[in-house]
Amino acid sequence: MTMRMRFLISIIYTLFALQLAYSQPVPSAEENIPYLMTFGNEAGISWGDDDFSQAFFFKIPKDFDQKVFIRVYDPDIGGGIDEIRGFWDTQCQFEVYGGDGCHSEDDARETSPFGNYKSGTLLDMKIFGENTRYDGSWYTFGPFSPEEGEFAEEFDGYIFKVICEGISGDDGNMYRYYLSTEADRNKSIQGANAFAYEYSFRMHNDPKQVSHIYPYIAEGTITVKVSNFDWDNDGDILVVSTERQGEILSVSGEENWVRDQITVLDGEVGGSYDFQFPKKKFGAPVLNNNVVVNVRNQFDETMPFYTSPIGGVPEYKYGIGKEKTTQPKKTKSLPGN
Repeated sequence: MTMRMRFLISIIYTLFALQLAYSQPVPSAEENIPYLMTFGNEAGISWGDDDFSQAFFFKIPKDFDQKVFIRVYDPDIGGGIDEIRGFWDTQCQFEVYGGDGCHSEDDARETSPFGNYKSGTLLDMKIFGENTRYDGSWYTFGPFSPEEGEFAEEFDGYIFKVICEGISGDDGNMYRYYLSTEADRNKSIQGANAFAYEYSFRMHNDPKQVSHIYPYIAEGTITVKVSNFDWDNDGDILVVSTERQGEILSVSGEENWVRDQITVLDGEVGGSYDFQFPKKKFGAPVLNNNVVVNVRNQFDETMPFYTSPIGGVPEYKYGIGKEKTTQPKKTKSLPGN
């Protein structure tokens, strides 16, 4: 291979890496999660959704001056992607919020749809049922000006909130989001990001696939309480950071919550944890497994999961003064959620 060819290939890889860094698909490539998940409100919680609602937040840099669009992939409930129970009879409502209180209202950052959960100004909404037009296709909300969101100093940008709520039926809606500068295609915004305070998602069926989520460890965080729901004992949950090779968390069974507590180490503050979800290696895999995860700090405040992890995907840094661990360490388990 000539030097010129090597140079061109290196440029292509660099541009590809930059595109990933600036992209806003939800879930992201780094997370390797097939779909977000919301069931109709008549479904049993044993199907993996504890409250039939999920809120996601999109951050737009304060100096971005173009219109933005929030796109939803496969928003209908029917066809080959979604999960049927008997026959398709479910409707999901998607709502886009901006304005004061969209994110700053305490209830907006809670993990259950109670109180002033739908805070802010309703900018757009649409209800979807079974509709072949949107099966495996995109629906676009917008355009929105960044200033229609709520300005948040801690994010140095504007925040929009999208809520998907199952308002009837008992089927499962599997969907994705993309924050874009165009209505009819996915075009990323440099410096944008997306996050949630509770993640309801579909696990892979393939045991070789490992999904990830990335909670951010803010200054002053001493402990992290990790809750998971309806895991169906489908493998493990591992915690990886710059200081941890892979500590094991407890996993829930059918229709119940399990909670663990992690003590934050000095080198982890200001970065992200990598929660990894490897499926079990032996026995029949759990198919179409839907699960819920949230984390809280020592004050019982919810902590955000970023689709593009702050500080990048953490890697364990083995070095002088650290004991090399060959077996993952079990964390402390707590009752309840």
